[in-house]
Amino acid sequence: MLSRKGIIPEEYVLTRLAEDPAEPRYRARERRARFVSKNGNCNVAHKNIREQGRFLQDVFTTLVDLKWPHTLLIFTMSFLCSWLLFAMVWWLIAFAHGDLAPGEGTAVPCVTSIHSFSSAFLFSIEVQVTIGFGGRMVTEECPLAILILIVQNIVGLMINAIMLGCIFMKTAQAHRRAETLIFSKHAVIAVRHGRLCFMLRVGDLRKSMIISATIHMQVVRKTTSPEGEVVPLHQVDIPMENGVGGNSIFLVAPLIIYHVIDANSPLYDLAPSDLHHHQDLEIIVILEGVVETTGITTQARTSYLADEILWGQRFVPIVAEEDGRYSVDYSKFGNTIKVPTPLCTARQLDEDRTLLDAVTLASARGPLRKRSVAVAKAKPKFSISPDSLS
Repeated sequence: MLSRKGIIPEEYVLTRLAEDPAEPRYRARERRARFVSKNGNCNVAHKNIREQGRFLQDVFTTLVDLKWPHTLLIFTMSFLCSWLLFAMVWWLIAFAHGDLAPGEGTAVPCVTSIHSFSSAFLFSIEVQVTIGFGGRMVTEECPLAILILIVQNIVGLMINAIMLGCIFMKTAQAHRRAETLIFSKHAVIAVRHGRLCFMLRVGDLRKSMIISATIHMQVVRKTTSPEGEVVPLHQVDIPMENGVGGNSIFLVAPLIIYHVIDANSPLYDLAPSDLHHHQDLEIIVILEGVVETTGITTQARTSYLADEILWGQRFVPIVAEEDGRYSVDYSKFGNTIKVPTPLCTARQLDEDRTLLDAVTLASARGPLRKRSVAVAKAKPKFSISPDSLS
């Protein structure tokens, strides 16, 4: 992106959920491993799984989870193998009945016009995909041939149902809808309603809405229990709030979701000096809802490391009223501006509220001072001297 070359400031760049930061154009500095990547993928490798047979107990889900090349290969081979298998069966029936030897068979063959394995293979395709050209047909001479005809039709219907259902589920997977759900590249911490708040912005690029959308947030960090047990991925749920309160959101336009850092928050002792890439802190955000057009539940995820949290910043407004309707400018989706914020933890702010009063007073005097300086420096474009009036 242009911001990586220093042309555009990074805070003015719209970062989509589909962007994969795992492929940087330059050598990234070393940092702690992410539990959830920016595009929502879980950075977990499963190793030494001994009971591989558990995956075969749910064949359909296993097929849906496969990559597209593997799925298409299995799709093609399932039909081809079934045609070849039943072609061999039809050829054996014709061979046992003597239909392949010219002039030595009975007057009525089991299947007409089968003279070789190629003709048996064509008849197998005609039976399974119901394409009949009128040259080959089953007669009532062999009851076994009628039984094989019934079995092949049933097997063909099962293969069609499983494979077509698998292809449909892969094309309609819920995570495809999540590609148009976006999060801000950075989260911010600033004062809102007199309290330090952790804030991020979320939006939906599609006009079709996400029904009953809910948002959750977790803090993942390495902890040690009082008994000395090391928990490498300790997950702590923390409440999120929006403009109307609660976790349920009406995502018709981008919203700023915030978490009040109070005494019950795991971020209560977080200071500005802790926001560096070596800090063991990751905040995971999960947005879940029902797709309006399909009724499928979808989930979008992202995460923020410590150095992706900006202290003393606030998101700029991007919703404006134009020509009787509301307009959203997504080019400013990730833009932030600096705001006066105490450089202390939420605990210290609760213990000494004068820190907030000092910041509020400074922010109130700032615009007046700038305005007075601007007025003092302002000069008239022209002047009238007494001589010109005479």
